Formats: sequence, structure tokens, C-alpha cells
Amino acid sequence: MRKKLSCLAFCVLALAAVCAAQDKGKDEHKTVMQVLDGAVSNLEREFVPAVEAMPEDKFGYTPTGGEFKGVRTFGEQVKHVAAVNYIFGAAILEEKVPVDVGDESGPASVKTKAEILNYLKESFAYVHKAVKTINDKNLVEPLKSPFGEGSVTRLGIATSVAAHGFDHYGQMVEYLRMNNIVPPASR
Repeated sequence: MRKKLSCLAFCVLALAAVCAAQDKGKDEHKTVMQVLDGAVSNLEREFVPAVEAMPEDKFGYTPTGGEFKGVRTFGEQVKHVAAVNYIFGAAILEEKVPVDVGDESGPASVKTKAEILNYLKESFAYVHKAVKTINDKNLVEPLKSPFGEGSVTRLGIATSVAAHGFDHYGQMVEYLRMNNIVPPASR
């Protein structure tokens, strides 16, 4: 019996090693675009469910204890991230921003949870479209900065999508927890 269990354990470990080696091989052959698009997808998988978890009547929530004067509401955080997604996407594509982004705060006409979620999801679709145009040839080509003087690269902008989004995601998690809501990623 012990010999059979040892043999079974060996087979399971061997199978796991083969699967891990196959997965490792797949990761080594990803394109730059696939890696960058994967980073945007990771943000989207965390961010959208967090927004969906907040009840509509809490989209106007801001913390009141401590130094929170003038901070964005939960809904404003979401609209800001969506607006900046559009700005980043347009910079990568070297085109005019296709929607109203206000002063990086999104359109004033977008108010309800459903409207904000739609604006956010469409911004992710747009930034995915933009990131999918990045390749080895245009990756570090200088582009006009979408935020003033100077130049940036597509690589810099694409990595900023996730960095910027996760910065605000962290703030949104605090807002969720202050309202006794466990973020979906922590459930």
C-alpha cells in the first residue's frame, strides 16, 4: 500500500511539474502588447467589481473623520479613473480623446451608478484597444505628453494605466470598508 501511495504521489508531482513547465513556456513567449494588456485586464478585474459592490446611495460618500476635506467622492474616483483611461488611450493612439473627460473628472452629465459603470467599462474597452496597438517598433517612440509639456512613450503611458488605476482602487477599498462592505477581491 505504501508503495502505491508513493507511486501516486510521484505521478501527481510529475504531472504538476509538467503543467508548470508548459505554463512557464507560454509566459516566455508573450508579446509586449500581451503583457501590457494583461496589466490593464488585472486592473479591470479588481476595479469593476469594487465599483459594482458599492450601493448607488453611497456613490456620493466621502470620509468625514480626519483630513478628508476636498477629497473625491466614491463616484468621482470612478469617473476620474475612467476619464484618465480615455486620456491615456488617446495618447497611445495619438488621437483626440473621443469622449468628454472634463478636467479629468469625467462628464458632469454622468451621475447614476449605471451611467458611471458604463462610462468606466467603455473606458476600459478604449484603453484595451489602444494598448493592443503597441508593438516592439512603437513601444518607446516619443509621443506628446497628454498632461502638458514634454514627451512620453507608449510603454510609459500603458504602465501608467495600471499604476494610476490601482492608486485609486486602494482609496476606493477604504471607502468600501468604511461603509462595512468587504471588497470583492477580499471575499
